Amino acid sequence: MKLNAELTGRETQVAELLAWGVSKKEIADRLCIAERTVENHARSIYEKTGVQKATELSVWWFCKKCGVPADLDPLKRAFIAILLLITILPRELSGNGDVFRIGRTVRITRVVRRRNESNEDLINPFE
Repeated sequence: MKLNAELTGRETQVAELLAWGVSKKEIADRLCIAERTVENHARSIYEKTGVQKATELSVWWFCKKCGVPADLDPLKRAFIAILLLITILPRELSGNGDVFRIGRTVRITRVVRRRNESNEDLINPFE
């Protein structure tokens, strides 16, 4: 991984969106460019940075933008990962307007209806 890799302006935009997990099609729509152009930029970014996967690109992006050295010892890496998790996790758990509540109980009731032999009205087994 090359933290000192220099990207063009457009490559920087594409790299940031890829690091945040945006699909190539969505990037093309957001930046008003062709999807093939996004693929070409991504290929160039991977070559310049020395990464091979989108997850590695995410690590590269956050190391570069947050000033985190890539050669930290495991304890410091775990601490930084926990801090990032604490900042990102609440947003992920509450996404799309669904509020995640710890300890909330949900009561599920199952109603079984059976027909008697003469196919009359339904009989409620709870009566």
